[in-house]
This record gives sequence, structure tokens and C-alpha cells, in this order.
Amino acid sequence: MNDDLYRGIEDLGPDLAGAFDVTTLDREFYENPYPVFHALRRHVPVHKMTSGAWFLTRHADLDIAYHDPVLFASDKTVDFRKTMGETSLYEHHTTSLVFNDPPDHTRVRKRLAPAFTPRALRALESRVVEVVDASLDAVAEMASFDLLHDYSMKLPIELIGDMLGVPQEDRPKLSPWAVAILSGLEADLTPEQRDAAARSVDDFKDYLRWLISERERNPLSDDTGEVLSKLVGPDEDGESLTELELLHNCIFLLNAGHETTANTVTNGIDALLRFPDQLERLRADPDLIVPAIEELLRFESSVQLNNRKLTADAEIGGVAMRKDDYIWLCIGAANRDPEQFPDPDTLDIGRERNRHLAFGSGIHACAGMSLGRTEARIALLGFVQRFAEIETSGMALRHPRARFRGFIDYPVTVTA
Repeated sequence: MNDDLYRGIEDLGPDLAGAFDVTTLDREFYENPYPVFHALRRHVPVHKMTSGAWFLTRHADLDIAYHDPVLFASDKTVDFRKTMGETSLYEHHTTSLVFNDPPDHTRVRKRLAPAFTPRALRALESRVVEVVDASLDAVAEMASFDLLHDYSMKLPIELIGDMLGVPQEDRPKLSPWAVAILSGLEADLTPEQRDAAARSVDDFKDYLRWLISERERNPLSDDTGEVLSKLVGPDEDGESLTELELLHNCIFLLNAGHETTANTVTNGIDALLRFPDQLERLRADPDLIVPAIEELLRFESSVQLNNRKLTADAEIGGVAMRKDDYIWLCIGAANRDPEQFPDPDTLDIGRERNRHLAFGSGIHACAGMSLGRTEARIALLGFVQRFAEIETSGMALRHPRARFRGFIDYPVTVTA
């Protein structure tokens, strides 16, 4: 292992692994969960937590779960009620695409698909370049700034704002809403966090109702990248989304495409700073940016956890499980599995056969993965090429969340 951050893994044995529960984590875990993931995968790869839920850490086990959506269901109508109650937060996370199973999942995903076709993505790429260039100019003038808030978040907010047709003056509202709503998915959700997230859902729904009525009165031209108006009303088969499906899947577009992309860019630059040989390798050969993005997605996946629920008795990794058992799929651990990735704790931007699970897999694989890759490729390469010197200028603190891996802030100083 080439990075001091990952030393000491061998000191974590079966006792630590056996005591692990995703609802009782500490600051040390949030800063660096990988020693714990290694210990779990080595000693109890199919681990039953005190809550009764299972925690899976092997790549092969996650791959099986992702590709059997009948046995491993995504529906959370029962389980989310335990932490979210009868709130609008619960309404959102049980209505949006990601936590639905077929046939609803198939029907809703079909309506969103036109936003992510190769043709649509080609049209968006010039917009991505435009936003990145403007952001680079802005932070270059600042010299010292916050990498996450002043740079990484700018691009996805602008693109999602374009897709929903959000006026420029309203776009600052989007990020706080998204962060609060996504925080509602954490295993250690507090009542205060739940209520704040529910208020954000309510505020966003109210705003979207206004936005939809505004769009009906004043349609935008087809060259703006706006897709909201295309989701309203019947499709070519005469099927329409319900009002709640429309509202919550617009919120889903923001959540899925905003913080995850911003974290991918920030996590990626952070990893390159910790592996300066790989940073210089990329600068010397910019064509490596495509495998580099895949490796950075593997190395520090912005989504670390997914969930499934068994619809029948099953056996995973030789361990018997029961119908209705709740399962945590640990992407962060699977993406560091040495059975799948040689020397997994070393960043190798030229890594081949990189079957990471950063976007999930199977029918629930991220619908916007191609757009996310495009954004990360242009934003990350543009940043490391623009600035010859990139240095952290303060404490870069990880966000205290297990499901989504990113930073609260990331102060840097740059020199062109």
C-alpha cells in the first residue's frame, strides 16, 4: 500500500468486524472507512448487524444482488417508514425511480430516458465545456477558494438547472435542498435531520408546481436542454406520470445528478493530490482521462451504499437469509475487493478491466452515468491542466455520512 491513509488494516480483526453496525459510526470511519471494509470482507463478508440487517462487502455478492431484481427488491415502502415516518421525505424516497421495482420502475425510467440519449449528451457537452471554462476563470481569479462549493458544485447545478428550466436567480436554492433530502437516507437519521429533509421536499415540490405552471405558460425552445416540459402530459403511448411521480422524479434528477457529480470531481482531485505520481501521469498524457475517471470512481465512489430487500429465502456466500431480510450493499468495499482489483488501495489511472460498481449495475444502474462521466472528465481534466500548483490550504473535512462519500468543504490554493 502506497498511501499512509490505508496503513493499519491488518490491525483490524474479527472482533472489530463482528461489532460493526452502520447505525453507530464515528468520525474516524467517515474520514477513512476502508480499513473497516477490509476487515469485514476478510472476516465476515456476509455480516449480520445488531439491527438484524445484513452488510455485504464482496464484489461478487453485490454483483449477484444487482442482477437479480426479483429476489433483491428495491422497494422501501416498509423499511423507510421506520426512520422517515409518514413525512414528505418518506413520500419522496418511496416514489422516486431509484426505490421502485418493475413495472413502475420501467415505466418511469422510460420517461426519463430521452434526457440521457447519446444525442442529448452530445448536445450537452458544449454546455459542460462552457460552464467549466467559466468556473475555471472564476476560481483562477480567486486563487484561494473552496474546491467543492466554488468549483465542483457549479457544473451539476447549472446542468440540472438547465434540464429543469430553473431561472438563474433560483439555482442557489437547489443545492441545500438536495443535500438535506439525500441526508434523509442515512442509517443514523435523527428526527431533526428527518424534519429538515421533509421541509426541503415540501419546498421543492411547491417550487416545481410553480415552475411547471410557468413552463406551460411560457415554453422554452428545444435547444435549451430543458426536459421538464417533456415529462408533463402523455407520452407516445398515451401514458402519463402522476403529479407525485412527476414532482418526485424531478427532485430525483437533482439529487442523482448534483451531489454525486460534485463529490466525484472533488474526491477525484483529492485522490490525485494524494497520489502525485498519478497526477503528473495524467498531465503528461491527457488521453488517460477516460480510464482515470473509471479508476477515481472505483477508488472513492461518491455513492458507497445501496439497499435491497429479499423477496424469498436465499443463500448468499454460504449464509442462509430469510424473506424480508434487509441488505446493505457496500459499494465502497466491493470496489476495493482484491479478488476483483489487484492492489486495490493504490490509485492506478491506467487500470484495465475496471468493473467497479460506482454506478450500481443491472436494471437500477444509474440512468445518468454517461452524463456524470462526461461532467467529471471535462471538469477534472480542465482543473488539473489549468493549474500547475494545487495545494490544500486548510482542513478538508469529510461529510459525516456513510451512504454518500464527499467533503463538507475543501479549501485549496492554486497557481496557473
